Amino acid sequence: MNITAAYHASAPAQVDFQARVAGSPRFFYGRSSHAEHESFAVHTAAGPVEIVDNVSIAPSLAVQRGDTVEVCGEMVHDPGRLPIVHWTHHDPSGRHADGFIRWQGRLYA
Repeated sequence: MNITAAYHASAPAQVDFQARVAGSPRFFYGRSSHAEHESFAVHTAAGPVEIVDNVSIAPSLAVQRGDTVEVCGEMVHDPGRLPIVHWTHHDPSGRHADGFIRWQGRLYA
């Protein structure tokens, strides 16, 4: 689904889009997965989005404010918060669509 349609929808959607990084990544451990994640805000054509990447599966990125990234993953909505795009990596179990982040010509999946 295109980023604008997914941004204004309420159901989860697989998206692929270009964005500009709005801030430095922060790291945390997922409550349910107990895996290390990184999170960073981006500006898309539709509006601001939070990227959440499982760095226990895919390598972390040293992105900085102003960098351009291509992101493929699942957009989900939590009322009152920015939309989140997660599943930006391969699924080791093969049950979910694979995603990725492309940054500086390198694929992080």
